[in-house]
Order: sequence, then C-alpha cells, then structure tokens
Amino acid sequence: MKVTLPKGTKDILPDEMIGWRFVENTFYQICINSGYGEIRTPVFEYTNLFNRGVGDTTDIVQKEMYTFNDKGGRSLTLRPEGTAGVARSFIEKGMASLPQPVKLFYMITAYRYENVQKGRYREFNQLGAEIFGAAGPVADVEVISLLNNFFSKLGLDKLSLEINSIGCPGCRNAYNVKLKEYYSDRIDGMCADCKRRFDTNPLRLIDCKNESCIAASLDAPLMLDNLCGECASHFSGVKAGLDSLDIKYTVNPRIVRGLDYYTKTVFEFVSENVGTQGTVCGGGRYDGLVESLGGSGTPGIGFSLGVERLFMELESNNIITGDKLVPEIYFVTIGEKAYAYARKLSCALRRAGVYTEMDLLGRSVKAQMKDADRKNARYVLVVGDDEIRQNKAQIKIMETGELKDVSLDSIYKRILEKKVQVV
Repeated sequence: MKVTLPKGTKDILPDEMIGWRFVENTFYQICINSGYGEIRTPVFEYTNLFNRGVGDTTDIVQKEMYTFNDKGGRSLTLRPEGTAGVARSFIEKGMASLPQPVKLFYMITAYRYENVQKGRYREFNQLGAEIFGAAGPVADVEVISLLNNFFSKLGLDKLSLEINSIGCPGCRNAYNVKLKEYYSDRIDGMCADCKRRFDTNPLRLIDCKNESCIAASLDAPLMLDNLCGECASHFSGVKAGLDSLDIKYTVNPRIVRGLDYYTKTVFEFVSENVGTQGTVCGGGRYDGLVESLGGSGTPGIGFSLGVERLFMELESNNIITGDKLVPEIYFVTIGEKAYAYARKLSCALRRAGVYTEMDLLGRSVKAQMKDADRKNARYVLVVGDDEIRQNKAQIKIMETGELKDVSLDSIYKRILEKKVQVV
C-alpha cells in the first residue's frame, strides 16, 4: 500500500522553504526590533484550556478541535491557535511579576478539523504576537504598527486595515439585549449556526457570511453606537494613534468577536486582490482572557495570521521571497588523493561559514562540472593528484567562464581568514 499524506496536511519542500524561511526571519526580526521575546508552547494542552481560552460556543471548539484521551485518561487537544497557550504560560510561569508589559511572539503549527481548500489546511502554520499588561490604546496601535511594518517589509501594499470596537462586557451586555430584540422576528429565516448563536453568542450574528443572514442583519444596531464612555474614548485613542503614524484604516462596524473576554479594539488586514479577497490577519484586545483562565486581571492584545494564507497573498502579488542559496565553491576532483584533499578543504571552508559542494557519487569530471553548473556555483576549483603534487589548482569563475591558476597554499590561507571571495 502506498504511503501518502493525511488529508489537510502538506510537505514544504526545500525550494519552498527558502520563501518560508525568509518570511519567518522577517517576522522574527520585526518582533525582536520591537522588543518582543519569542515563546514556544506545547503542541497539545489540556482540553479545558481551549474550551475556556477559545470559547466553548465557538465553531473551533464545537466542530474543529483534535481532541483525544491519553493513556492516563486525560483529555488533551492539539492546539487550534496560539493565544490560549501563551496566556496559560503567562499565568503558570508567573510572568505577571515581570516588568510590564510582557511582549511575546510565536511561530507555530496549529490543528483544526475543517474543510480543506486552497490556503486552508488541517495542520497549518501561524505567526502571532501578544502584549500583556498594557491597557491603553497605545498598545493597540503598537501591535497594529508591528503588523503594518511586517507587511510593508514583505512588499504587500494591497492590504487594507479595518478596525472596530466591540466594547466591554458592561456596554456589550446592554447591546446584546438590543440585538436579540432586533433578531427575534428574523431568526427563523437565518442559518442553523445563527439560530444556535441567538441565545449563546448573539454578537456573532452580525458577521455571518450566509446570504440570508447578511440580508437579515442590514439594519441591525451597531456596537459602535452603543459604546460606554470609556470604550468610546479608547477607540478614539486608537484612531488618533494610527493617524499619527500615517497608517490608513477604515472603520468596519461588522468586525466582531463573540466571547466576553474580548474587549474594545478588534482589527483585520484584508486583501484587496481579486481572487484572494479575505482576511489575511486578525487581532484584537482580550482584557478578560487571563482572568478567565485563572490568572489575575491582566489586559492583553494580540494577533495571529495564517502563513499559508499569507503565501497566497504573496503569490497573487508576484512577490518572490528570499534568494536561493548557491555554492560559493564546487570542488571538481580527479583521483583519490585529490578527493581526500578537497574533502578536507571543503570541511575547513564550511567551518569558516562558506557554502561548498562536491561530488558524492564518483562521477566523471564532465558530470561534476555539469552538476556545479546546475547548482549555479560561483566558482569551481578543479583539483587532481597532479595539482596536489604541484601545489596549484585551477579555478573557473562560472559567471564569465574565466580560468585562473591559484596555489593551494593561498586558497588554504583565504579559508583561515574566512574570506568568501577566493579570487
């Protein structure tokens, strides 16, 4: 029986990894330059973390989680996202006692059982960042500006920022009453998910993508019109901060989050490209999350983005990420003594940080040269037993075809000096 990939997973092959590494390194550097520390959390956690940290009324928890019992009968779940695990670590490792705010970022794989389609997998990659301990709008602006810098660095200029405020539990509770009054004579014509959410999560009725539900929501009251004074002031601060940084945005009152611990600012970066329109990244404030997981009341804000979705956007913009590494020197050898010498020289070069290649298959000189050309080597060093006796070799500059004689002693000296350019 042929062995195949599980549905909803993919291999990332070496040529693809060049782009992946470029994206991850860019994200890493942007975060480090902004004072964030990298965190790694386990691939699986106790199931109740996600029930509480993602929300037991969400589709993720109800339909998509990979949950299993271990041999001790404990219920564990493969992480469906990154924030809950980071919040658990913040509490468990006593990060509340660290100088505030605590700024963290991560690069992880996550797992959801959902319909497989382009850019959406059951094992997927996620980049994210969180700030704990900063309640003011300046933290919201910092998180958004970090993302804006990241997308700019990648060359993505066809993303639009949309922001909203979903208030706090106080003003949102009153708003939910208004929502239920509005939807009470419309809910029968809405989808099954909305009917389920009507009692448990009425705010999510606003952003349902079902056509009949969109039509039913056209005249629904908006959270922005029902903010308390503090939430309205916070949102004004976010807008003023974005304006001060010349970060363009639009206010989209239909961006929502359905759980009580999400508060105030929510935002999305949305593609403007035909064919890839949709959310590339989403984030928001969750001032009640840490407390809901058993920690002390700690404000928080963060975001996450799917890397597969991000690459769809890069491809649609014809953006090439990263340059393929090519060998600085390819050793072409003739004879056993020459091969042994070149192997030693190659190892010395690699220790000095120089990318070298040489034949491992015992091929002819012609085949070795062909392999060097296929790998786009910059230089080819031809070494035979005669060259070793005479302490000289010939280097070919592959770009021009020029040949130069060099002494082996000088090559070795350049290796010791860690000089990449050998001629």
